[in-house]
Amino acid sequence: MTDRWTRAEERYRAREADRRYPRRNDWGIDARTVRGEPRPEPDRGEWDEDGTDVIPPYVDEVYEDEIVDAEPEPEPVVPPRRVGRRAPAPERARRGAPSGRGKSARAKSRIASRKAAERKKRRRNMWVVAAVFLVLVVSAAGFAGYKLVGGLTPAEDFAGPPGELVVVQVHPGDTATQIADTLHEKGVVASSEAFYEAAVRNSNMNNVQPGFYSVPLNIPAEHAVTTLVADDSRVGNVVVSEGRLLHDQLDVHTGARKEGIYTKIAGASCLGAAPTAKCVTYEQLDAAGSSTDLAALGVPDWAKQQVAAAPDRRRQLDGLIAPGTLDFDPSGGAVGILRQLITSSAALYESTGLLRSGAETQLNPYQTLIAASLVEREALPPDMPKVARVIVNRLRVDQPLQFDSTVNYSLDETEVATTDDDRSRVTPWNTYAMPGLPANPIAAPSIKALKAMENPEPGKWLYFVTIDKKGTTLFTETYAEHLRNIVKAEQSGILDSGR
Repeated sequence: MTDRWTRAEERYRAREADRRYPRRNDWGIDARTVRGEPRPEPDRGEWDEDGTDVIPPYVDEVYEDEIVDAEPEPEPVVPPRRVGRRAPAPERARRGAPSGRGKSARAKSRIASRKAAERKKRRRNMWVVAAVFLVLVVSAAGFAGYKLVGGLTPAEDFAGPPGELVVVQVHPGDTATQIADTLHEKGVVASSEAFYEAAVRNSNMNNVQPGFYSVPLNIPAEHAVTTLVADDSRVGNVVVSEGRLLHDQLDVHTGARKEGIYTKIAGASCLGAAPTAKCVTYEQLDAAGSSTDLAALGVPDWAKQQVAAAPDRRRQLDGLIAPGTLDFDPSGGAVGILRQLITSSAALYESTGLLRSGAETQLNPYQTLIAASLVEREALPPDMPKVARVIVNRLRVDQPLQFDSTVNYSLDETEVATTDDDRSRVTPWNTYAMPGLPANPIAAPSIKALKAMENPEPGKWLYFVTIDKKGTTLFTETYAEHLRNIVKAEQSGILDSGR
């Protein structure tokens, strides 16, 4: 059975090979077809006889190009075309089919053109980058050469001798470069570069504060730096304490002089060393402060009307110079100094909301400033809002304020207690002798006192008295209770008069 199966399989393969690959000549024409012989049918009987029908009989596929024309004179048969295979190029050309080689050539041509354009663009970009790089290198080399030449050439500088003194201002936030420019513009140093080079070598430049400084003209940069950082070079710097008056006063008990604002300004205005120092005097400031040209003095608009009606011209500016550390240019003269200080003080007062206050107290800005000066002289900071409320409550019922501070204001010698004669003396400021507020502020009010007057603490108090030297203050609504508190004050000795 195995031999029969093997022989049948060999015959099948030979027959299949002969069918698929027949022997042909004349360019693919089957010899049997040319001779007119019929193609033999496959022999299937042997398969049946051997019983090998497990292999299905093969049915030959007929291709279009293998169909033989039945005419007597057949035309030459074209070699069979297998499904899925492309005909040779010459045959496609004969059939009119587009040549794949032509398409491929055109595609390759386009790709080559695009690549050539890209290479040209890259070369152009490389030239641009190279040109920019060359410009940067040349610029850097030129700048380095300029700096090198500049570094080798010393900055212009004065050799001296020193000239007259001038005042220069250092503004808040000024750098060493800006200070150098200021000194150069004033003629102190020959060049900003020379001062800057000297300044960076002196660590004390870090301690220079905003303000005004006195330095001579035409000095070497090194000398300018050492002068600027010296302790005695700063001028026009004054400290005004809370409650200070314009004029000096004497203490009844000690005889000590309490310097007024004018005295302090005069001391801070000197340029140069004694005995050749140039200073603005107390008398010059007093005369300038008595001027009727309020605009030249810098009096703010919200105070001009009442300042113009002041009963004493020498006191008309009281309260308009705020306490604190103040800076002014001493070379500006008495009027210029007062204008600087009043203008800066008005701005400080307005920053508290002064111009928007008064809705609850029914006081205008200048009246609020007057009342704040009373709070300053009568109370310690913790009690200021309550004292402000007492002032508002008494003004509403038209009750005299009766503050000893208003009595002392017009006296040359002052003390906490006042005499009956002092309290009975009628003056534009004595609140024992009249109702209402004094004619002008009686001191320089602090920001705390001003804010207390702008926003008094709620309450119904009408009386208060300080009962000891520690500053303990008691507030009451009735006069009877107030009298009992006065007894406590008398027992502590705080109300004893030195006259």
